[in-house]
Amino acid sequence: MQKLPDFPWDLLAPYGDKAKKHPDGFIDLSQGTPVDATPKFIQEALSKASNSPSYPLTAGSEELRTAIKDFAIKTLGVTGEFDVLPTIGSKELIAFLPTFLQSKTVLYPAVAYPTYLVGALMASAQATPVEIDATAWPVADLAWVNSPSNPTGQVQSDEQLLAAINWARKNNSILASDECYLSFTSTGKSILALSGGNNSGLLAVHSLSKRSNLAGYRAAFLIGDSKLIDQIRQIRKHAGLMVSLPVQQAMLAALSENKHAQEQTQRYLARGVKLKRALVSAGFTIEHSEAGLYIWCTKGEDGFKTVDYFAAMGILVTPGSFYGSNNFVRIALTATDENIDKVIARINL
Repeated sequence: MQKLPDFPWDLLAPYGDKAKKHPDGFIDLSQGTPVDATPKFIQEALSKASNSPSYPLTAGSEELRTAIKDFAIKTLGVTGEFDVLPTIGSKELIAFLPTFLQSKTVLYPAVAYPTYLVGALMASAQATPVEIDATAWPVADLAWVNSPSNPTGQVQSDEQLLAAINWARKNNSILASDECYLSFTSTGKSILALSGGNNSGLLAVHSLSKRSNLAGYRAAFLIGDSKLIDQIRQIRKHAGLMVSLPVQQAMLAALSENKHAQEQTQRYLARGVKLKRALVSAGFTIEHSEAGLYIWCTKGEDGFKTVDYFAAMGILVTPGSFYGSNNFVRIALTATDENIDKVIARINL
C-alpha cells in the first residue's frame, strides 16, 4: 500500500536556517506565496460583507455563480452545458477530489505539485505518475493535467490537451485540469475551451490566489461537468464545506474586473525576465518556465546542492525532488521587485 510522503518543506528547514544568517537579510523564493497587495476594491468588498451571521450556501450565491459562469464563457472560452462551484482554495479541492469522486485509480503528472499524489493516497487510490503524452496513459478513473505547470511553468499544447480529452472519452474516465496559473499565459487554453461543447467527464480548477493576490482569502472554484459538480456539491454540503460569504463577495469583485489581473501578470513577467537573465549568466540552464510563478532551472547537479548554493547567499529555493526531479530547483517569483533585484545582485557577485 502506498504511504503519504513526509511533508517536504520540513526538509528545507536547515537550509532556511542557513539562509537566515546572511548579513544582508533573508529572501524566501521557496513558496509561491503572493507578496503584492490585495487590490483595494477587493478588500473593500470583503469588508462590506463582514456582517455575516448566517451560514453561506455551499453552492455559492447566485451572483457569484453567475460571475464564475461569465468568466468561464468570456475569459476561458467555455461552451456547452457546464456548472460551477466555489471552493475553499484550490489545494483543498485537489486534495479531496479523488475522495469526492470515489476514484480507485489516479494518474498525475510525473513532475508535479505533490498534492495530486497526496489526494490520491488520502482516497486509498492507486496513484501512477505519467508523462504528458496521454496516448501512452493506462486506464484509470481519474487523471490530472496541469497547465501552466507547477513547478516547471510548461504550457501544454492544444494537441497534448486534446489527447488527454480523447483518453477520457475513450476510457469513460474523468479528466481534471489544474488551471490555477492560466491567467499568466497568452497561449495556454482551458480543457473546457477544447471540448467542443461536450464537457462530460471534464473538470477545471481555478484559483484567485495568484491572479488577484487572494491566497489568504482561500478563494477558488471548479468548472465543468454538471453531474460531477452536483455530486461533489452534495458531499460538500454534508461535510459543511462552504466558502464564507465575505470571501464570496471578494471573489465576485475580483471576477468583475480584469485590469488588476493583467497588471499582476506583467509584474511576474518582468521579474522573471530579469531573474532568468541573471541565472543564465551564472551558468544555469532553464527549462520551460514560460508561464506561472516559477523558474525551473538546473546547474547539472543534485538539487539540494543547488539549494545550499542559494542558502549561502541568504536565498531559499525549493529542490526539484519535491516535485519528482532530482537535478532541478524551483525558484518562485513571489517576491517584491526590491528583493528580486537583491537576488540578482547576489547571484552576480
